[in-house]
Amino acid sequence: MDNSFNERVQQMLIQIVPFFMAIVFHEVGHGFIAKQWGDKTASDAGRLTLNPLVHIDPIGTVLIPVVNMVTGIPLLFGWAKPVPINPTRFRKYRQGLFWVALAGPATNVIMAFLSALFLCAFVKWAPEDFALYRPIAMMAAVGIQINFVLALFNLFPLPPLDGGKILESFLSYNATQVLRSVERYSFFILLALLWSGAFSVIERPVTFMTHLAMGIGQMVFNVNL
Repeated sequence: MDNSFNERVQQMLIQIVPFFMAIVFHEVGHGFIAKQWGDKTASDAGRLTLNPLVHIDPIGTVLIPVVNMVTGIPLLFGWAKPVPINPTRFRKYRQGLFWVALAGPATNVIMAFLSALFLCAFVKWAPEDFALYRPIAMMAAVGIQINFVLALFNLFPLPPLDGGKILESFLSYNATQVLRSVERYSFFILLALLWSGAFSVIERPVTFMTHLAMGIGQMVFNVNL
């Protein structure tokens, strides 16, 4: 087993915790806001929980991250099993659809900023000889990027991604049917875009937002990283 593979395994192990936190909070965010708009489907299904086992998707949570590791993609990528949502239960259909769809990416943005604050606080107060100092600091740093990546990726206007639902909330009935007709091909479209490197366009926004989050964290806790 070569060193490069060992390095990828170590890299994956560091990313597992922030990755699971990012995708689980993302789905819980959807379900929580859906409940506020009158749809208790996710709540009734027991999906408003932070237990990662409840949210595991065989493809998005297991297969895709493993493929990422094997192919050398530096940042774990994937998704959890979508929480069940019934928009017909929303008090107002379009507004509910918009805010519930936005809730997932918004939760990831909040998580990213919280990760930055945690990292800065940890570096300031945790002793460097603490046995888990480096792994925890690395997990927090990775958590910032993973959450920003997931937030921006999910805003891509393609069903069943959140961006597709946000777009749907503004479309007419006929336009919505056209958009939904694309959904059967979405998985293959996303794989093609992912492995072709097309999503590299989000690198600059992710870098900018990461620097912004870290800048705020350093200012709040008066540390230099």
